[in-house]
Amino acid sequence: VSYTAGATSGDADTFTITNYASTSDADNAELVSQFNDILDQIDKLSADSSYNGVNLINGTGSDLTVAFNEHRDDRKSELTISSADLTSSGLKVSKASSLSADESNLKLDSLSEALSSLRKQGSTFGSKLNTVTIREGFTKESINTLQTGADALVLADSNEEGANMLALQTRQQLSTTSLSLASQADQAVLRFLRA
Repeated sequence: VSYTAGATSGDADTFTITNYASTSDADNAELVSQFNDILDQIDKLSADSSYNGVNLINGTGSDLTVAFNEHRDDRKSELTISSADLTSSGLKVSKASSLSADESNLKLDSLSEALSSLRKQGSTFGSKLNTVTIREGFTKESINTLQTGADALVLADSNEEGANMLALQTRQQLSTTSLSLASQADQAVLRFLRA
């Protein structure tokens, strides 16, 4: 069996069987068993891949919705990540029975298509992950900014704030005293002029 990757991401990968005639029936039966075991493992892996009770790859159709804020419905911002069926049946790869030359070529073609489907779905999941990561960074920066502001309000130095308040009260008292003295001086001048 030989494998050739597509030249570009859009080109299909190709598998080719060579020298099939030299495979014995015992070897062929072992290959059938291994192929079917791998398909069973793919199905088990897809069934076990869940996060917070949501499995995006087992074909159950349970999508994941990521809420970026908790505003009212008219201002809600969220991202829905659609699930995909990445089981062996969803990838359209069926179990082998004899792996004859014709069946082997059909299986290799279906594996090539499955690989292409996996790459496309991986790209889709990667794009969604990038969006979530960017929003997560923005949210963390917002939290840090708000936390710094809250700390500045709550963790103020009481001695410094007390000294500032005393200085302000002293200024107010001096202003009041100076106004009172100015008023008394004006009255003294008026009394002097009347006399």
